[in-house]
Formats: sequence, C-alpha cells, structure tokens
Amino acid sequence: MTDKFLKEQIQSMIYRPERPLSRRAWLRAAGLGFGSLSLSALLSDEMKALGATQNNPLAPRPPHFEPKAKRVIFLFMHGGPSSIDTFDPKERLIRDHGKPLPFNRPLAFDKSDAGPLMKSPWEFRPGGKSGLPVSDLFPNVRDCADDLCVVRSMVGEGVDHGAALLQTFTGTSTFIRPSMGSWAIYGLGTENQNLPGFIAIKPSLAHGGAKNWGSAFLPGTFQGTAIGHAGLKVDEIKDQPIEYLLNKRFSPDEQRFELDFIQNINRRHEALRQNDPQLEARIQAFELAFRMQAEAPEAFMVDKESEATKNLYGLDDPTTQDFGWQCLLARRLAERGVRFIQCTHSYKWDQHTELYNGHTQNAREVDKPIAGLLKDLKSRGLLKDTLVIWAGEFGRTPVSQGGDGRDHNPYGYSIWMAGGGVKGGFAYGATDEVGYHAVEDRMHIHDFHATALHLLGLEHEKLTYRYSGRDFRLTDVAGVVAKKIVA
Repeated sequence: MTDKFLKEQIQSMIYRPERPLSRRAWLRAAGLGFGSLSLSALLSDEMKALGATQNNPLAPRPPHFEPKAKRVIFLFMHGGPSSIDTFDPKERLIRDHGKPLPFNRPLAFDKSDAGPLMKSPWEFRPGGKSGLPVSDLFPNVRDCADDLCVVRSMVGEGVDHGAALLQTFTGTSTFIRPSMGSWAIYGLGTENQNLPGFIAIKPSLAHGGAKNWGSAFLPGTFQGTAIGHAGLKVDEIKDQPIEYLLNKRFSPDEQRFELDFIQNINRRHEALRQNDPQLEARIQAFELAFRMQAEAPEAFMVDKESEATKNLYGLDDPTTQDFGWQCLLARRLAERGVRFIQCTHSYKWDQHTELYNGHTQNAREVDKPIAGLLKDLKSRGLLKDTLVIWAGEFGRTPVSQGGDGRDHNPYGYSIWMAGGGVKGGFAYGATDEVGYHAVEDRMHIHDFHATALHLLGLEHEKLTYRYSGRDFRLTDVAGVVAKKIVA
C-alpha cells in the first residue's frame, strides 16, 4: 500500500461542509427532529462555556480579574498530619497534659473511649523575622517561615480518609465531582500546549483514587495526568514517568500522518454528533499526546539539574529522595507553564499509635524537599506567582489514642500556603485552647477553594458548568474568600 494511495484515501474521508450529506446520513443526523435541535443548542452552549478557541478547550483564557497566582503546586500529606504538633502550638496541652478532655468529644472516627489530653512531644520555635512558630518536626520549613501563611482554622466534614480526601480535592465527600485542578484549567486553560495543564505526581490510588484528580462531568480534556502512583518507588518511574510517551517505531512525520488519518475520521464523526464535548476531549487528547513528545521528555529530566540543586531538594539522601524528586519535578513543570501540579506523600501520616516515631520519620522525608522547593522557586522569581499549598485531609485530636497516638480531627486543623499573593509570616484563624475546634476565622474547605480560585483570578461563583440541569461549581452553594490572607 503506497503513501500516495493512503493520502488519497484520507482525502476522500475528510468531511467538508460543502459536500452534501447522503439521505441516510441526513436521517441519522436529523432523526430526533426538534429534540436534536435542542440538544445541538445545549452542546453548543457547553462548547462556548469551555472557552474553546479554534477547537482547543485548553487554550489560555483570561481570568475574571487580575490574578495573584498563575499556577498551583499542591503538596498533599496523605493520612492527616497533626496540627498541634506542627503549626498550631497549644500551651494548655502542656499545662493539662494527662487530664480528660474538658468537653464532650464530637463524632470521631474511632468510637472507642478517648484517652486524656496529650501535649506535643516537639518544641515550637519562632522562625524568620516574623517569629511564626513552627515545631521541631520542620526545622527546614521553619527557615522559610516568612513566606508561610498558616491557616489554623480549617474545617471539613469527613471523619474518615475517603470522605475527607474527596472533600479536600473536589469540594464534596458524597458525590463524584470535578477536582480542584480540573476546575482551574477549565477556567484558565494552560499556557503550554505541549504539556498537560494538570499533572498529579505519584498520586495515591486509595481513598478516592483517580477521583481526586479526575474531571467527573467536566470534559475529559480537563482531567489530571497521573505520573506513576504512590505504590511505585521513584527509581521505577523517573526514567520513564509517562509510559509509551515516545514512539520508537515510527518517525514524527509518520506519526503525524497516522494521527491525521485517525483525526479525520474523528472529525467526520464529530460533525454528525453535533459538537459532542466528550468526543472533542478525546480528539484533543490524541493531539496533546503527540505534541508531548516534543517537550515532555526534557521536562522530566530531573537528572539534568545541577548537583547543588538536586542536593537542595535532598536527592542525595535516600530518606528525602522520593519526595525531593516530586518537588523538583513540580518546579520544572511549573516553570514550563503547567497550571496545576499535585505532589503526594502517601499514605504515611495516619498515626493512631506511635505518633512520635511516625511523624518524626514522615517529616524527615518531606521537610528538606519542601524547603528546597520554596527556596528554589523564590530564587528563580517564581514564588511570587506560584501558589504553594501544604495540607492533609484533616488534623488529629488533642487527646491520645492507643496510648501514644491521635485520632482524626476535621473540626479544626492547619494547612499553609506560600507565594501566589498570600501574606507571608502570617497566621490566620485559631482553634480553641486545646486545638480541637476552629473558633476564629473558620475556613471551611469551600472557603479554602474559593480563596485559592480567587488568587488565580477566578470568581468561584462565576466558574460554573451546567450539568444535569444545574450549574455546578467547585464551592457548591457556599464559599467565602478569606481576604485577610491576600497580600
């Protein structure tokens, strides 16, 4: 079969509007009568909502207003780190260590009797010029205290990991909804057309799995691209983060010819389907996969960094190598225009027993890489418009469990943000005297999402998608921007 013959076949299959449809094709397209006209109008509205530019829903789109941040790096600590042992010191826990909880315990994950109040086994010390207190678990992050905006008043509803993870990433713990990263690139598109707009590095397959970086009812174009998963060691994926990225059998010209053949068939099918957004997403995925061959391999070459940079992230130490690789890759992707990047330290922070040993080891694995990321972004001028978020799915209780552990606590816990237009060296909100409930400037997860979108220049109440007869948004029917943290 000659190339000339193949090209002639392709040309014969290309759909041209001026070419009349056959009676059979016309009946197939118009078989639903006025119902099909209504559906066509609805789908047309959906494509307009996608902001598609020249059939590219990932094309960059202007924000609703001037943004503080252009991109997000989300550092997720899967399992739930203890706020009162990291970023929320409590003097009363020291004073009343061993005494019973002074109020009735709310709904808990573990229904067995709670132990007494338990002080933190770590000292808190002031960091930077701001004097923001950070525990000895994070000495390297404490050096970056002047860049941190610690939110001490986070509130969610999920007392179990599955519900809490889904709410953290999608805004709901009970339904399948688009993830935070999907909403971001739905609203803004992506600046680099040769890389995915949303990448999840080594995400966890547990507690919601792909739903935590999925697009749900948003077109598949906006779902996250996973790089490996939490069950793999970095040595197993660093040389080939995306399997089958490079086609070793055909040249780029041959691949382009083959893809054109497939896409022409797809476009003919799309014309009959009246601009189906899901089919358009598949067509765009084929194109992105082809374009990624030009830029993605180089973006993933972390080993090309200088020894000093790799050591800054802890790649020279087996303890910090894994999360260090994630953080350094996140920086490389951020500077290449990827809009939303998730890094996951999974699944290690769930210390129902042996809090001291577990949290000590976990912090050793991430402290230096996180500090390295903040320092590296800052030195390159990227931190000012990169919103870095550090969070777990909830915190942990001020009372002991199993003698030397802590149970889940979604009622008042800490996260922090840095860069991207937030105030540095600043603590927002407060929990009660023992660190169980948020009592000042409560930030519900809906408020957190509204604030993150605000920093990206998106009005959370306007960022909607019509599905099943309703306008959905990341913040559901709630959400208030925490303007006190905006610089």
